[in-house]
This record gives sequence, C-alpha cells and structure tokens, in this order.
Amino acid sequence: MNKIIDTDPANVLTQLQQRFSVIKQAATAEGFTPVVVRIDRLRRLETIIVDNQRVLAEAAMADFAGRPIIQTRMEMVGALSSIRDAIKHVRRWARSEKRPVPFPMGLLGTRAHVFYQPLGVVGVISPWNFPIVLSLGALASVFAAGNRAMLKPSELAPESSRVMKELIERHFDPSELTVVLGEAAVGQAFSRMPFDHLLFTGAPVVAKHVMAAAAENLVPVTLELGGKCPVIIGRSADIDLAVDRVMWGKIQNAGQICLAPDYVFVPREMAESFIERAHAKIRGWYTHIKDNDQFCSIISERHFARLNGYVEQARERGVRIETIDPAKGNFTGQNSRRIAPTILVEPHDDLDIMQDEIFGPLLSLKTYESLPDVIDYINARPRPLALYYFGSDKAEMRDLKERTVSGGMSVNDIALHAANENLPLGGVGNSGMGAYHGRDGFRQFSHAKAVMTQGRISLAKMFFNPPYSDKQQKLLDRLIKKAY
Repeated sequence: MNKIIDTDPANVLTQLQQRFSVIKQAATAEGFTPVVVRIDRLRRLETIIVDNQRVLAEAAMADFAGRPIIQTRMEMVGALSSIRDAIKHVRRWARSEKRPVPFPMGLLGTRAHVFYQPLGVVGVISPWNFPIVLSLGALASVFAAGNRAMLKPSELAPESSRVMKELIERHFDPSELTVVLGEAAVGQAFSRMPFDHLLFTGAPVVAKHVMAAAAENLVPVTLELGGKCPVIIGRSADIDLAVDRVMWGKIQNAGQICLAPDYVFVPREMAESFIERAHAKIRGWYTHIKDNDQFCSIISERHFARLNGYVEQARERGVRIETIDPAKGNFTGQNSRRIAPTILVEPHDDLDIMQDEIFGPLLSLKTYESLPDVIDYINARPRPLALYYFGSDKAEMRDLKERTVSGGMSVNDIALHAANENLPLGGVGNSGMGAYHGRDGFRQFSHAKAVMTQGRISLAKMFFNPPYSDKQQKLLDRLIKKAY
C-alpha cells in the first residue's frame, strides 16, 4: 500500500505531498506532544524489534545474500539501546530549562527558561547497511522530541524495508509514522518535502543532493555520513589488542559500516607484526571465508565490483596485497559476493582506495616515523566520522584529540563512542553535520524556544522610551565602557 511505483516525478511528488499533508495536519492539531504519548510510541518501536527478531534477521540475510543472524541481532541491541534510553530519560529531557537573567532584571522578578518544543514532522532517509538501527533506532530521538515522522528506507535493502513497513503499519497510525518505499526518484522527491527537519544517513556525494533539495524549503538537515576513518597505533600500544579491534571493525558487516576503520597508521618497525597478527586473528575466527555463513556478504554486485576494482588497481601498481583467508579459496565465480579481509600495504595516495570511503573488508596500512607527520596527513584530507588511537601515551592522545577534527574519537577500541547513548553521534565537515543519540538527539529534533517573562518593573520602559535625553546617553556610556 505504501509503495510508490509511479516513475513520473510530478506524480511521485504529488503522492508524497498527500501523505505528508495527513501527518502534518495531525502534528499541528496535536501541538505539544505529552510525554506519555512519546513513551507509548517508543514502546511500540521496542515491540516491533523484540517481537520480530527472526523475521527482521531473515530479511537482512536476504538483502545481503548472506549475513550472520548474530550481526543483525547485535544491530537490534543498538536500536533498543537508543529506544530504552529515551524511554528512561525523556521526562527529564522534556522539562523546561531555567536560564539566568541579567542583573538587575532578576531582582525585579523577570524570569527566563528554554521550552523544548516538538518540531513537527521529521523526514528520515535511512541506508541499507544497518536498516534496523539507522531506521528504528534513529526514530528514538525523533519520537522522544515529540515529533511524527516519515521514513524512506533504502531500496538496496528491499526485504528489510518491506518488513519494516509491514510491521510499522501494524503498530502505528499513518498520521504518526508512515513508510515510503521506492527507487531513486522517490528518494529525490522525498528530499524535497517541506519537513520540519530531515535526517539523512548515507554517502557524502548523495548528501549534497539531499541538502540541495531540502534547501528548496529551507528544511534544516542532520547528515550522518562517513568518510575515511583513520586508526593510529602508537608505539605504546598493546599491539595484539589493536590488531584484534581493527580487524574486528573490518569483519563486522564485512566492513560496510560508516565507522569502520579505513586506513591504519603503524610505526614502521611494527608493521610486519601487525600483518602477522592480523593473519593469526582471522585464522582464529574463521576456517574459511568463501561461502561461510558467519561472514557477511557485500550488499550488491556493484559494490562487489567496486571493492575488487580497488584491489586490482593496487595490484597493477605493484602494491603488496595481503589476502587473509585461512582456506586460500578461489573467490571467482561465486554467488555469495564475499571478499576475504585484505590488507593493502603502503598503497599510493592517488589510488582509488585511498581516495574513496572503502565500505568493505579492505584495509590500507601505512607506516610512519613521527606522529606530527600523521596528524598533517589526516588534516590534509576531508574530516572523518571517527578517529581511533591505540596506545597509552597521554601526550599522543591529547595531540590527536586537539589537533585533528573528526566526528568522534575512540581510544583503544573501534566505534566505542557510538555505543554510548550519553555521547552525541555525528560527523563534521565532509562526514556530516548535527548529531543524535540520547539528550543530544532529543535536542537535535526539538526547537529550543526562548521564553522570558517580564517582572513587576520594565527597565526598558523606565530608561529607553522616548523622548531621549542626556540621562539616557550617560546610562549608555556606562553600559558601553570597558569592563576591565
């Protein structure tokens, strides 16, 4: 029922506008959403996940043509964490926040507060790589702030999108939350809707089009993008721990994660140890990669070809390629689109793998002598969604934190900061704008309305009404003079 199959852009836009009109009118009629209603909506999101784990996992497995059920269940835990955190704290978040007033207005009874008001209708465009947490989990912040929503999941995950639509329709009225399915034309039209806010998760190149479309209606956007997340392994690092966490980051979802490590800087003298330990880690985790249902497939033939193209281009340029497959299988002619974890050692900076976000189980390894050179290298490139440091050197940690700019940073682990609902999740520059999770997400999707109530006496009326005189000039002289 919710699928838009018309390919005429004008007709697609008309259908979307009709659905938007229904939900916008309901939001306007409701006004300020009571906290009990917000919690009810959040609990319904929770129910969708808890009661439908198998069907959601099977849908993801079908979309990827092979994805470990446990990885989808881990994704569910991430979504439930956001939802349950919002349920627990939304009453406190929604309270008005008292603010101080300038002297002497406070003495005369003037009061000020910030009132957190729902924006109205939020559009959510979610990606294919984590269809549950980046759809249902993202809605936790939207609903906690008292909004209604329209969701456009990715056409590259058709089964997950279809299942979520069916489940949402069972638990939500279309005036609360509606799901729109469709191809690129629908996504383009969706981006042009006059939402009160638009959340997009995806690639920077697509985000530019989304942002331009949203600008037609001056719709504010939150963009959760990606980029090339660097890892820096210090000489003080526990190398075994570093290898464990970096390789874990590359095998989860086969590296198809916006927060996955993209390239790793290793001290020159530790490079061979890193590579040897990476081989040992994968051998300890898997007996083989090809046709292994414990290892995730690549989402599509296009992305499969893209990733293999990176490796072939690097091989043609003489780059050392370390394919990590304990069974040393032949991956040509397979139907499952699996790629073994692969380390490209010292790839040239002009190669595609060093220019594009990898989004796969490939890892570029670069060696270094001094940390300032690493910092200069990172700062010369677009700002990443995350930066990772392994080591115990507090000076190095401080330098990386203060002298590089990234959406977030984890120390001695991968994507650790993203698992904490008390921290904002978002990018900066090319990796995005805005943030959500926890209180930060509540505020992202709320309007912070300034409210000030005049006290018994109005100072403006006393001192600044016409006719103007020397008395007012002298008062202004006192107010404008240097305070130090």
